Amino acid sequence: VQLVESGGGSVQPGGSLTLSCAASKFAFRFYDMTWIRQAPGKGPEWVASITGLVDADAGTPSYADSVKGRFTIYRDNPKTALYLQMASLKPDDTAVYYCARGRGSPSNLPPRGDWGQGTQVTVSS
Repeated sequence: VQLVESGGGSVQPGGSLTLSCAASKFAFRFYDMTWIRQAPGKGPEWVASITGLVDADAGTPSYADSVKGRFTIYRDNPKTALYLQMASLKPDDTAVYYCARGRGSPSNLPPRGDWGQGTQVTVSS
């Protein structure tokens, strides 16, 4: 599994940012994919997941309550890429964001070995 995130940076509150994740070395289109974040001094937090072709409901997103209505997860299977479009950003969104292979939920995260290296997002005025 190889996952490489990009697109992080610094943005003011209320701003927008889109993260990308380039996936390789596995059959991306079949797998559920997930975004996870970890804020300074806190544990990792599930952000969003999207189902893969292995599921009858392929392409279906799910979101943590904290980001619902502000973030959009989507994928481009031919490009083996995962995205996280973030809008109305808040200081509490400041974290390292990771993409991961597998489905997540508020109580379960994909194995750490299936995460990328992360990209920093800082929301500050």
